[in-house]
Amino acid sequence: MRVLVVEDEVYLAEAIQAGLRLEAIAADLAFDGHAALESVTVTAYDVVVLDRDLPGVSGDEVCRQIVAQGIGCRVLMLTAAGDLDDKVAGFELGADDYLTKPFELRELVVRLRALVRRPAVTNPTVLEYAGVRLDPFRREVYRSGRYVKLQRKQFAVLEVLMAARGGVISAETLLEKAWDENADPFSNAVRLTISALRKRLGDPWVIHTVPGVGYRIGDE
Repeated sequence: MRVLVVEDEVYLAEAIQAGLRLEAIAADLAFDGHAALESVTVTAYDVVVLDRDLPGVSGDEVCRQIVAQGIGCRVLMLTAAGDLDDKVAGFELGADDYLTKPFELRELVVRLRALVRRPAVTNPTVLEYAGVRLDPFRREVYRSGRYVKLQRKQFAVLEVLMAARGGVISAETLLEKAWDENADPFSNAVRLTISALRKRLGDPWVIHTVPGVGYRIGDE
């Protein structure tokens, strides 16, 4: 999953980013409305975590433009304004969820995963394919009943592959979904992570390379 955190309080934004990364969620930051709108037009985010009270272009206007332009990402409003009228106004703008400050990071993570799961009926809470079982909430992976301990990036890459259910995912897409904007597009991070992931999952390999196209999970 890749999210954009739009928050003008730099310390809070960076704390959220660090917490999400610990949950294998790639998070980019924007500190005002203009930067947020620019980011969502060039990057396919799954969810935008959006503060309503932003300098320049307001969070309300950012939400309105995301919806109007049909960008396709989910919007989670994050704000100190927590009365019912404020929540109703946020949903009327097109927000998909609403979380008031102060909040627990654990609740934010649960809400993000619920939002990503919601649009795809075929994307269940627990992903199971090709003998692999991945539970994103417990961050547990099993292969043929055997527990597999994964590092954060390995888990994030496997989650993207599992969600595709045998479809081929390019290295560029994996880099976009599992890393953040600081990732070097010319690095071999994806290849190294795939290699390590194969070893963790064990023989026979369940992740396969499609030459010149990308990677998929499934039978040979």
